[in-house]
Amino acid sequence: MFVSHSDLLAMTRNATGLRHRQGLHPVRSNPRRQSGYYRIPHLLLPVRPRAVYGIALEEKTKNKRNDKKPAICTADELHYVSVPNSDWTLALWRYLPSTQPRNHPLLLLSGVATNAIGYDLSPESSFAHYMSGQGFDTWVLEVRGAGLSTCGMDFKEIGQPLDAMVDSSVKSSLEVGQNSAIASQIRVLSQGLANIIEEGQLSVPTRLLDLQGRFSTTLDEFQKQLDLIVKYDWDFESYLEEDLPAAVEYIRTSCKPKDGKLLAIGHSMGGILLYAMLSRCCFEGRNPGFASVATLGSSLDYTTSKSSLKLLLPLAIHFGKQADPAQALNVPVIPIGALLAAAHPLTSRPPYVLSWLNAQISAQHMMHPKLFEKLVLNNFGTVPTKLLLQLTTAFQEGGLRDRSGSFFFKDHLHKSNVPVLALAGDQDLICPPEAVYETVKLISEDLVTYKVFGEPGGAHYGHYDLVGGRLV
Repeated sequence: MFVSHSDLLAMTRNATGLRHRQGLHPVRSNPRRQSGYYRIPHLLLPVRPRAVYGIALEEKTKNKRNDKKPAICTADELHYVSVPNSDWTLALWRYLPSTQPRNHPLLLLSGVATNAIGYDLSPESSFAHYMSGQGFDTWVLEVRGAGLSTCGMDFKEIGQPLDAMVDSSVKSSLEVGQNSAIASQIRVLSQGLANIIEEGQLSVPTRLLDLQGRFSTTLDEFQKQLDLIVKYDWDFESYLEEDLPAAVEYIRTSCKPKDGKLLAIGHSMGGILLYAMLSRCCFEGRNPGFASVATLGSSLDYTTSKSSLKLLLPLAIHFGKQADPAQALNVPVIPIGALLAAAHPLTSRPPYVLSWLNAQISAQHMMHPKLFEKLVLNNFGTVPTKLLLQLTTAFQEGGLRDRSGSFFFKDHLHKSNVPVLALAGDQDLICPPEAVYETVKLISEDLVTYKVFGEPGGAHYGHYDLVGGRLV
């Protein structure tokens, strides 16, 4: 089955005032269904616009466009928005509509530890450019710590993503001994990761893997950057309650949609954020400010699925809240990008001993090798351990919880009146179709559309193929 961005466009037309497909009805009984469209519900009547979570924009000097954007930013414009009561400034990549503008601007949210590059890998493979070409004023948010987001910097100082993490005044705040201790803990973590991977490759000679050696070399470089991540101290709710509302309000103020609403598409953790925002707003009686949302490979509850991420859960025992204090690793951050870079040569070059890791990202033949390499080497970064620990609650009974552990985001999603399009990839190993469906079934049938991309004998879709695959 050939699936293109136009399919996604057709499934979101109801939110832009266009006519939706007729005669298609939701099917909810089989989460492993390989293909097929389902009816998209009508959009609710517009309501008076209001600020998300009541956060207002700060003065214009703190929220503005950067006319001299770095070369790495391939968007038409680069904007920055300050997070209230924080030193963080978020980056917003803006892609201007090249045709008649639609009724609502479009916000794109990325996955955990990723930046905007995944939505714009090349001119020929750009989710963001395609949507702007269809008339959507498209914005890609880089949350704190991702890409060109900054901490304590003036806009004029921004260069490359690594330089944009924190200002030079922060670099002297960590003692050398503290850096060494953190690096030592991360080395132990990397050894644990290497052991997990190597256990699945027992037939491969150790000399070919030597992951611990590769991780060690990469982490030598990472240790030099430790003074740049002293402020990497946030969790999922920092994104939910601070970053996302600030970005939504900035886009709403910039674009001024008539009904005050945005469209939003979230991939992986980006979709989880959208679900969580809908749930939290329902609980608190607030307007989320979205005309409709779409999630790509996202769920609030992975317990019933065979997600490959469950293989990493044992590590949480060693560096998380479940650990014995005497055995726990005091690792403040996880350098996901550095670890992937260390493993990449063994996934892409003979004898391809770790090629099976590629399937975690993309189904076979779905991404051009050069674009796949660009994605792996440029799209991933470093995140706080506490963020990943909170996300692991999605693999526990009841699904994703807030930082207190007492609020279950699943419990209030059924109250939402925002239309939702939930897409899954038939070979998504990270968020399988059954995981996506676990959240879909909570939403009112007249407001949710569920679809699985891929079919037997045809093209298949892995986790990132929903955003940057050959056929998307």
